[in-house]
Amino acid sequence: MMLSRVADNLYWMSRYLERAEHTARLMDVNLDLMADRSRETVSQAWEKVYLSLQLDVPDNIPEAYEVTQMLTFDASNDASIVSHIAAARENARQVREQLSSEMWEQVNRLYLAVKSTNIQNIWEGQPHQFFQMVKEGAHLFQGIGDTTMNHGEGWHFIQVGQHIERASNVAALLKAYLSEAPGDDQEPGSTNQYVNWVGLLRSCTAFEAYCKVYTADPKYNCIAEFLLLNDEFPHSIHFAVKMMRAALDAIAEATDTRRNSQVYRRVGRLKAMLDYDQIDEVIDDDLQGYLDKVQEQCTQIHSAVYQTYVNYPITEKLIA
Repeated sequence: MMLSRVADNLYWMSRYLERAEHTARLMDVNLDLMADRSRETVSQAWEKVYLSLQLDVPDNIPEAYEVTQMLTFDASNDASIVSHIAAARENARQVREQLSSEMWEQVNRLYLAVKSTNIQNIWEGQPHQFFQMVKEGAHLFQGIGDTTMNHGEGWHFIQVGQHIERASNVAALLKAYLSEAPGDDQEPGSTNQYVNWVGLLRSCTAFEAYCKVYTADPKYNCIAEFLLLNDEFPHSIHFAVKMMRAALDAIAEATDTRRNSQVYRRVGRLKAMLDYDQIDEVIDDDLQGYLDKVQEQCTQIHSAVYQTYVNYPITEKLIA
């Protein structure tokens, strides 16, 4: 069995990189959509960003410049992009022997690129280019890992970290952006709601994929179904849970872990829920409550992963 310290570092390296990429997408989309919003709705849009990142909403939301500085370059803020990438790099540094040299070089390159600039540089230039660099840097790291690292136990812990983070993040996004009930026709009730729904799809890199499955017109139930229950789109909750389950199954096979242990029961329960539930029933019952349940179960899966592979009893360590 892989050392618990190594599994922990790989898991959190992956979670922090996914978190950085997620934050970069939210910032990029929201800054781009500011031109389409009225002055009155800009602060509401930033409130949704705070909620999507599971942060406390301040009484007085700062201007876009201050929000961007805080969520991008403020190293004292644990929720900033620079903090996430620094944490990912530190976790990677501690397990360099488990990574390919190309993986380490990429995460280090991304860290240095983010540390070498500041809010003034990107604000006076093109913020989009900076956030695109962060997103592509995280994607490149994932791709390099897929093609240069053995797909063994360590690689599967990276997959678990990435997809548990993604499932929880998308659930938070849906809670923030689909909290307003639609009209009977499921279409946006205002221009602001339309912009919010398009922003939600773009924040999940889902607008083009959504249009191919449905139409270019965003509808509440279709968006909820696509980002919650679609098992083919990489940024849907169902897809993330499916990948999480596959990675945990592979770890169980590699470590002879009992398939009836707590972590497998919990991820199996969540996957079954997403396999069989129908979006109309979910919405009629309580979409917000359903998304709360997804997040709660992700938290429980995280705890079970730790109990099974990181903080397992000393007797099990000795046996391993």
